[in-house]
Amino acid sequence: MHRILLAGLFHETHTFVSGTTSFDDFTIRRGDALFGHRGIGSTIDGFLEVADERGWTVMPVVDYVAMPSGTIDHAVFAQFCDELENGLRHALAEGGLDGIWLSLHGAMVTTQDVDPEGTLLARIRAVPGAESLPLFGVFDLHATFTKKMAEHANGLLGYRENPHTDAREQAVNSARLLARSLDEGALPRMAARNAPVLWAPPGTGTADRPMRDLSDLARRIEAEHADIWAVNVVGGFAFSDVPDAGVAFSVITTGDETAAARVLDQLEAMAVELRELGQPREWDIDEAIVDIKSKSGGPYVIVEPADNIGGGAPGDDTAVLRALLRHDVSNAAVVIADADAVASLADVKPGETRRLVIGGKGSRLGAGPLTVDAEFVSRSDGAFTLEDRNSHMVASKGIHIKMGPCAVIRVKGVSVLLTSLKTPPFDLGQLRSQGIIPEEMTAIGVKAAVAHRRAYDRIQKASYTVSTAGPCTSDITQLPYRHLRPGVFPISHGGGQGSRA
Repeated sequence: MHRILLAGLFHETHTFVSGTTSFDDFTIRRGDALFGHRGIGSTIDGFLEVADERGWTVMPVVDYVAMPSGTIDHAVFAQFCDELENGLRHALAEGGLDGIWLSLHGAMVTTQDVDPEGTLLARIRAVPGAESLPLFGVFDLHATFTKKMAEHANGLLGYRENPHTDAREQAVNSARLLARSLDEGALPRMAARNAPVLWAPPGTGTADRPMRDLSDLARRIEAEHADIWAVNVVGGFAFSDVPDAGVAFSVITTGDETAAARVLDQLEAMAVELRELGQPREWDIDEAIVDIKSKSGGPYVIVEPADNIGGGAPGDDTAVLRALLRHDVSNAAVVIADADAVASLADVKPGETRRLVIGGKGSRLGAGPLTVDAEFVSRSDGAFTLEDRNSHMVASKGIHIKMGPCAVIRVKGVSVLLTSLKTPPFDLGQLRSQGIIPEEMTAIGVKAAVAHRRAYDRIQKASYTVSTAGPCTSDITQLPYRHLRPGVFPISHGGGQGSRA
């Protein structure tokens, strides 16, 4: 019976937002608490499914998860590494191990380390007895994939869809690659390439070009090369100012290095050729709302990438709300994260009106706070269950979501859901649980880039991605990169060659 060590580390780090992500921002599970992932649809749940099928003895160590946000306090990462190493040493000493499986995001940055996942994998390999253990895992399509990650892993498998409807599926697939390694006694290795291309999140939707073209090529390569176990197309994360940010490719292979390099050459060449297709095109917000008002029915979705919660933005910008009010749009809905505003409504009764200052506190780049006369509608504890078990947000959080204490207010014709915790708009259950029926709205403001599509595409009449100011701007040429390698489009136009691993 194989003994497999299990751990998880999940954070997408936006280095351009202020503030440091601390211990208080993480949900931490230790030991047998990791088995609590069973049945909740997360990536660890996917691994456990395969472990149960195969009769593995799982040695759970630790799992750290936090919402996308600012740079991580290095002490958090250091403690995670210490806990994982202690658990690894203990497992090796008390019966040994046959393999390691990790649930990662891949785009973490700390106050002292621009490649924490690479550091983590190297530290695992430095433990006596773990040097050649099969090391597999799953990671996010928006990772920053690095040379060190490839060097120290046998088989990290990335999500293939954006929205990430396949996160659990790819966790299952990566665990099955680990099973294949154990069954065949084969140890694949990884080769990787960082292309000289950087796309903002709206440019990485896998239903659209260029990601669709790259994915199609990756699947053809897998079909043509028996020794290539998997090909990863990594969309990258534009809001991490680190040397290896951007589009990347990696292969899991038992073949020779030359063949892997040729495959990576193909993928990199296509990314460079199609790089302009990853440049988002966005509406002026006033023009978008005028167009919506000229039409009938709904809902029309107003997508606001600059305040993309899933990318690390605060989720409290008021630009869309201001525009809806400016154009007298009725029967609309927006969500704003503002714990102070929720708390200020603690003694208000339904139907009462109160003057509030809402939103605009999380980033100096946005539209700023907005003073409104708000009719109080309802309050709740903010807990809801995802309607869609393949929602983009299920990978790390599972199906049970907590928005913290919430309040619904009405400002003229706009229903505003105020949440205490920023919560990505990736599931219709978010609004429906608070009494807002999305299908009945004329317009809905959505603080996202691509991941909302799984929920909203099936109900919307049309979608308008709008340009607003904010930390997740799609115009990444405006961001103050200091550490990004030279020659990366569109930050610089030198072309350059991708770094190789």
